[in-house]
Amino acid sequence: MDTGRIVAELKRERDRLSRAIAALEDQPPKAAARRSAVPHRAAGGSNKKRGRLTPEGRKRLSDLMKKRWAEKKKRGSAKRQ
Repeated sequence: MDTGRIVAELKRERDRLSRAIAALEDQPPKAAARRSAVPHRAAGGSNKKRGRLTPEGRKRLSDLMKKRWAEKKKRGSAKRQ
C-alpha cells in the first residue's frame, strides 16, 4: 500500500469521525434519562439470588478440592518414581 493511498484512507476516516461527532453533539444528552430508568436487574423479571455458597457448601467444596489435589499429588509422585 502506498503512502498516498494510506493518507487518503485516513482522511476519509477523519471525515467520517467528524460527521459522527457532529451528529452526536447535536443530540440532547441521554445519560440522565438512562440513570432514571429501571435498573436492568429489576427489568429482567426474576430477582432470584444465584451463585451464593452457604458456609456448609463452601466447606464441602473445600474438602472435595483438598481431596482432589491430594490424589493428584499422589499420582504425580508415583509417576516420577
